[in-house]
Amino acid sequence: MSFRSILFGSSDVGDGIDEPPEPEPFRDLNLDQVVASITLGREEYRLKPFLYLPLHDARAVNDRQDVFRDLEDGTLRAHVASFAKQMRAMRDDISQVQRRRYALQKQWWFLHAVETYCSAVVRLAEDLAGSDPRSRGFLALVEYLATYTASPDFTSLRAEAQRLKEDLSGVRYSLHLSGVRIRVSRYDAEPDYGAEVERTFEKFQQGAGREYRFSFSSGPDMNHVEAAILDRVALLFPEAFASLDRFCDHHRGYVDDRIVRFDREVQFYLAYLEHIERLKATGLPFTYPEVAVGTRSVEGREVFDLALANKLFREHASIVTNDFSLEDPERVLVVSGPNQGGKTTFARTFGQIHYLAALGCPVPGSRARLSLFDRLFSHFEREEDLQDLSGKLEDDLLRIHAILADATADSILIMNESFTSTTLQDALALSRRVMDQVVERDMLCVSVTFLDELASLGPSVVSMVGAVDPDDPARRTFRLERRPADGLAYALAIAEKHHLTYDSLTRRLAS
Repeated sequence: MSFRSILFGSSDVGDGIDEPPEPEPFRDLNLDQVVASITLGREEYRLKPFLYLPLHDARAVNDRQDVFRDLEDGTLRAHVASFAKQMRAMRDDISQVQRRRYALQKQWWFLHAVETYCSAVVRLAEDLAGSDPRSRGFLALVEYLATYTASPDFTSLRAEAQRLKEDLSGVRYSLHLSGVRIRVSRYDAEPDYGAEVERTFEKFQQGAGREYRFSFSSGPDMNHVEAAILDRVALLFPEAFASLDRFCDHHRGYVDDRIVRFDREVQFYLAYLEHIERLKATGLPFTYPEVAVGTRSVEGREVFDLALANKLFREHASIVTNDFSLEDPERVLVVSGPNQGGKTTFARTFGQIHYLAALGCPVPGSRARLSLFDRLFSHFEREEDLQDLSGKLEDDLLRIHAILADATADSILIMNESFTSTTLQDALALSRRVMDQVVERDMLCVSVTFLDELASLGPSVVSMVGAVDPDDPARRTFRLERRPADGLAYALAIAEKHHLTYDSLTRRLAS
């Protein structure tokens, strides 16, 4: 089992990944907010590119799910976190090398970085070997670490660094101060003048004296006097410092690329687990979804919008969960109902959980069976751009045309209140044409609409309706129910509550 990547297995998908553009549907689905929350505090690892690359292979998704399961073990996660801390310390050492001015000081920090790296790798290898991981990713890493830490290159690097550290720690020298002159010499068992001074004044001591302690700066910076002293110490111990110079020159590329890659990639898992654990603590469920390419049966139980959950968590408010299911030949969910009733949130939820599932992540919900998509599209209403010579309707049509031109049976489309800028009759005609194209492609789709007629276009279309409180139709429950659309009934109930029916208005005007 050859280890290459804890995120992408043995494939070359993640090679050279840097900053791909944010996927188009991110802002419509509020996935940009989700990613910002997940990566907060881990900017040094540049995790966003990993979150911009959904997987299209069920086995790769399952492999990531297994890595997540391994990291749910507190002991194993603590080992990985300890390794990450040491690697961060190593990078701090390297930054010291880059910031320092004096050559010998740079070399010392480089040696310290190598020693930190070797210690981190050996400890990780030992810790993981004793943690009994189950995932293909961690098993491959354990095998790779065992081979790497036993390799001649690594063992010689580690031994040489330890020997150099011992040699330099054994350097002893004396400073002779005379006015503004400083003479540096080897330490030759000269007496400790501090002890002699204490003995001399001991006879004058009367009881316990008051202590006067002073702290001296011990920061990494050296002044020109310290640098000059160090240069002369190096002249007194040429062998040790010559070895240090050769070591730094010979081991410039001491880090192993796969270990450095693991250190970055594993933060993808740690960041996501840390992000959802605070929500799980409030009782919200997360589950590892069943995934398959081109499945004709999808469902979700107690699913919710992760971006909204983050917001409500900060506000100490609760979130409403929803269920959905589609069985062959059903492929389209048409969502209708009163405004501000949770329709758009549900549509975003559907897109979010499919996207997160394609990343191999646990998804919000207690159960999920989802389809791996080739493309995820969104068509949400846009603010009209006054500088754009084309109208809002033309922009809507151009965008949906481009989507349908690229969509396949394995694509997913999330639509929200499309074609609201035209007349009711034209919006219905356009929406029917689009739905015909969606059904013809046999693709998954969620369409939030004010057009109830779209909910009964055929056996592939399922109607979901935003529910209201039966005792108070003006109050939304934010629950979506699978049943025929009845928007007019809601309108009549609300009109009756506010005495705005024809009969009520007639009586009030007559009086």
